[in-house]
Amino acid sequence: MTEAKTIEFKSSEGFPIAADLYGDPTHDPVLFMHGGGQTRHAWGGAAAALAARGWHTISMDHRGHGDSGWSPDANYELDYFVEDFFAVLEQIGRKTVICGASLGGRTALLGLGEGSQELASALILVDIAPKTEAKGVARIQQFMRANLDGFASLEDAADAVAAYREHRSRPKDVSGLKKNLRLKDDGRWYWHWDPKYIDRRDKENPSRNERVRASTPNIKIPTLLIRGGSSDVVSPEGVQDFLNLLPTAKFIDVADAGHMVAGDKNDIFTDAVVDFLGQTFSDHAAA
Repeated sequence: MTEAKTIEFKSSEGFPIAADLYGDPTHDPVLFMHGGGQTRHAWGGAAAALAARGWHTISMDHRGHGDSGWSPDANYELDYFVEDFFAVLEQIGRKTVICGASLGGRTALLGLGEGSQELASALILVDIAPKTEAKGVARIQQFMRANLDGFASLEDAADAVAAYREHRSRPKDVSGLKKNLRLKDDGRWYWHWDPKYIDRRDKENPSRNERVRASTPNIKIPTLLIRGGSSDVVSPEGVQDFLNLLPTAKFIDVADAGHMVAGDKNDIFTDAVVDFLGQTFSDHAAA
């Protein structure tokens, strides 16, 4: 697996945004943005695989997540993530493919739909659309709230993840969870994100969802929606609703994958992304 180089961008408020870089920096960039409660490591396999296919991949931690700074004023409304997104794009300084899952995809949708698309060359949405299923979203929020007091061991954390990801077997080696947890002085392991994120002021704000929906038809760049075939967050109806809003978009359903599409079926996910990018950018068609 390609070794990552970790760097820091600056958020819109000036604190650090951590990111891993893969591949040749002279190649065309792809920016990966993870979902709420995840870290940049959620994209590690996909970012490395895409770098091996000729792209320069950048996987960032959102504010309040992973090794990025935590907002001192608990500014975790979607507009702040959008501001960070544009700040990072400006620091990359080149036309960039955007690949966002869940929170990352919603951030890109709202940002590009309401703002400039000058620095974006294509958009890949991973199991996120303007219309989502309340039950699936509630299950994510329940999972995030369930263990705010931490875990006694990595094994306990792995059990919690396995219970959430019912369709995926629990790994025997749980050491990879160290990338998503912090061991604190009390001897317990805590998720690597600011607990204040889950209480952000706009999470149930209907106007935010209406803005995302209203801005979607404004997307002018090539767009691909990838849905997990067993996702409880984006339904087939949600997919059709999105394609009605943006008829130029392409769509692929990844069978047997849930909301965490890249983690569940990384090879299939990567192939789908490579095919889409190869069709969109002829100079990568042979990659």
